[in-house]
Amino acid sequence: MKTSWRSASLVATAAGVMVFATACGSDNVTTPSSAAQNVGATAPAGIGSITNPSASTGAGNGYGADGSQASSSPAAVAPAGELTVASNPDLGKVLTDSSGLTLYRFDADTANPPKSNCDGDCATTWPPVPANDATAGSGIDKSLLGEVTRTDGTKQLTVGGWPVYRYAKDVNAGDVNGQGVGGKWFAAAPDGKKATLASLPGLSVRKDAKLGDIIVDKNGMTVYRFIKDKAWPKVVSNCTGDCLAKWPAVAEVASSDTKGIVKKGLMGFTRPDNGAKQQTVNCWPIYTFSGDSKAGDTNGQGVGGTWYAVSPEGKLVGAPS
Repeated sequence: MKTSWRSASLVATAAGVMVFATACGSDNVTTPSSAAQNVGATAPAGIGSITNPSASTGAGNGYGADGSQASSSPAAVAPAGELTVASNPDLGKVLTDSSGLTLYRFDADTANPPKSNCDGDCATTWPPVPANDATAGSGIDKSLLGEVTRTDGTKQLTVGGWPVYRYAKDVNAGDVNGQGVGGKWFAAAPDGKKATLASLPGLSVRKDAKLGDIIVDKNGMTVYRFIKDKAWPKVVSNCTGDCLAKWPAVAEVASSDTKGIVKKGLMGFTRPDNGAKQQTVNCWPIYTFSGDSKAGDTNGQGVGGTWYAVSPEGKLVGAPS
């Protein structure tokens, strides 16, 4: 009887390992040769800064103003005209003026009551949109349009209570060079809130111009893998403490709340360090990057030679073989 019981136990254990291997797969556990360098917990210089060259200059003063724009910029005096709604692949519906130029809001302002805190050099780089002549076009609730009196006595347009601005470095209709500047400036949605792709599934696929198909979260933020982690025979995250602060773990997502992601190994696991549920793709833990300030950013790609974007199959994108 003892021999029989032990044999049955060994068979059951082997079967369990085979089931896990089938679920997670052992076909993607190779660590690139460069993995022995560092964990990537320390981000490169400039982490969190805007990587768009045209949007980053002068962000040190908190406004994104560098003083290089002349106050006579046409955008500073041009009326808004009929406001319109544009579709941006990374931000969703964005509020624009009659010329198609993106309108922005400033986190240092207030909406209730409306107040602008952008004057001087700030207002040179971020010209306030005049309230006169502004009308609501299709898709915009005219009751949300208002005005606020600025310190110089001029009337600035508000949408949903928020003062709105143009950005001096947006030249063409559809430009969003001001998005995320200084971590305080954001494209406005038609209701005055921050433009966002809130309708995205928990996990979906985005086609990046350089990386191809990569996974993004519900906010359109790029998802990454850490090559020091393990997926088989047990899911292990080796990003803890300061590392986890820079690379936030993606919370567990229901399989039904994903689109375009391979279902194999799509599951959550409990982190032993904090008890939180973290999502995996092909059993690999996934993360976002604190240095990505807006949807579509891929600033975490290749950091420390250990962090890479994730393909819909859960594989590393662009990692050395």
